[in-house]
Amino acid sequence: MKKKWIALIAPPAIVLIAWLFGEATMHLWNWLMPALFGLKLITFWQALGLAILFRFLFGGFGGHGNHGPHGRHHKCLHSERWERMTPEERDRFTQAARTGSAASPAHAGESA
Repeated sequence: MKKKWIALIAPPAIVLIAWLFGEATMHLWNWLMPALFGLKLITFWQALGLAILFRFLFGGFGGHGNHGPHGRHHKCLHSERWERMTPEERDRFTQAARTGSAASPAHAGESA
C-alpha cells in the first residue's frame, strides 16, 4: 500500500520540484545577471539546464546534506573528542561553555 502512494506521488513531485528550480533559476538570473554583468535573459529551459548543471557540479545528486569524504557514518572530530572525555572533563567543558570561557573539547582535560 505504501509503495502505491509513493508511485503515485513521486512523479508529480519530481516534476513540481524541477519546475520550481527552473523558475527560480530563471527569475534570479534574469533579475541579476543582465543588470550586474550585461548578460542576456534566459528561457525556462536554459534555466533548468543551468540548475541541473550547477547541481551536478556543486551539489551532487546523492543523499541529503554534506557528509564529508567518509559518507554517512563519518563522525565529527569534536564528537570523537567528546566520546573520549571522562564525565568530569565533560562537566568542566559544559561549565566553561556556560560561563563563556575559551575551553574546547581538545583542551578540556588539560589544566591551566
